[in-house]
Amino acid sequence: MELETKRVILLTENMFNDLEFWYPYYRLKEAGATVTVVGSTADAFTGKAGTQVTADAGAEAVSVNDYDALVIPGGYAPDLMRRHAAMVDLVRDTDTAGKPVAAICHAGWMLASAKILAGRRVTSFFAIKDDLIHAGAEWVDEAVVVDGNLITSRTPDDLPAFMRAIITVMASAGD
Repeated sequence: MELETKRVILLTENMFNDLEFWYPYYRLKEAGATVTVVGSTADAFTGKAGTQVTADAGAEAVSVNDYDALVIPGGYAPDLMRRHAAMVDLVRDTDTAGKPVAAICHAGWMLASAKILAGRRVTSFFAIKDDLIHAGAEWVDEAVVVDGNLITSRTPDDLPAFMRAIITVMASAGD
């Protein structure tokens, strides 16, 4: 289990893409990581397809110092997440610490709000391409892009490549 000692924040908010939440959740656990679900509050959240998850903690109660990486699922949730300064701060602080930050689909909105895209190479769902470019990113249409500690992906179809990249980057972090 390549991530046995790793701790990961998995962000959530209402209207998350169910596949983009649950696939990373179980794949990270399968790899041995401890996954902490973090929402704007420690409440229940509902995905676009109707699945529910209860956050283990609210963003204000979590410190990046206690974790090794952060994953942001897409859907419409990132637009709701970025309305909470504590959630945006978690993304920015994780990136500033040089720890892996992974975002898929519309999760690029959180990267833009955290102001961590200037000069970075990324991908996303094509509909937010302009938002990421305006935030200073170089946008490309690829299944997964790794730029240092930043890992981005486009859609649920790219989840296998996205998770392979996350696990590879996490397993080598701190070496």
